[in-house]
Amino acid sequence: MPHRAIHSHLIETATPFAPDLSGALRRLGPLTFPRRDDLPFPDYLCRAISGQQISVKAARSIWARVEESAGDRALIDHFAGCSEEALRGCGLSGAKTKTIQGIARCHLERGLDRDTLAPLSAGERAARLTELWGVGQWTADMMNMFYFGEEDIWPEGDVAARKTLERLTSKRRKTLRTAERFKPYRSWLAVYMWAHVDAPPA
Repeated sequence: MPHRAIHSHLIETATPFAPDLSGALRRLGPLTFPRRDDLPFPDYLCRAISGQQISVKAARSIWARVEESAGDRALIDHFAGCSEEALRGCGLSGAKTKTIQGIARCHLERGLDRDTLAPLSAGERAARLTELWGVGQWTADMMNMFYFGEEDIWPEGDVAARKTLERLTSKRRKTLRTAERFKPYRSWLAVYMWAHVDAPPA
């Protein structure tokens, strides 16, 4: 469905029970769904892990050092074969280093590439990813949404999306139940919630 039609659908769904949410959606206007699939999936997952819980500037700086440390080697081969100290020296924490090296080894042993994961359902893909040490449901949701383009994921573990939806609807109503109303476009609902947080006050 075109993004303008999805925007209208979200407004029509929200209007009967959540006027504040409906108004916020109207003010934002039609948005596009961001895709971030320009890298091989294992590389993208590792980059996402490296940037979690730090500023965008710090994440870029650390990832640049990680790429430099690999030299001419493919990143995944580098991650699987290098020492923990080499990655820690780039600015990665011990936990992130362990996660990234685990992702690399899993990919080389069993396959975590796009062609392997794309045919799976979102739930199957999330289950495969969360088997990896250090990869939680939030990360799996982000991968499903932005790399694989799944349009019906509600990231309940994302504090900004959850709190914004709660604020625009009702603190007494569980956000999971509220988001159910917006099937099959719950990922879009999350995108609008993040955009609302970043939008200037009305």
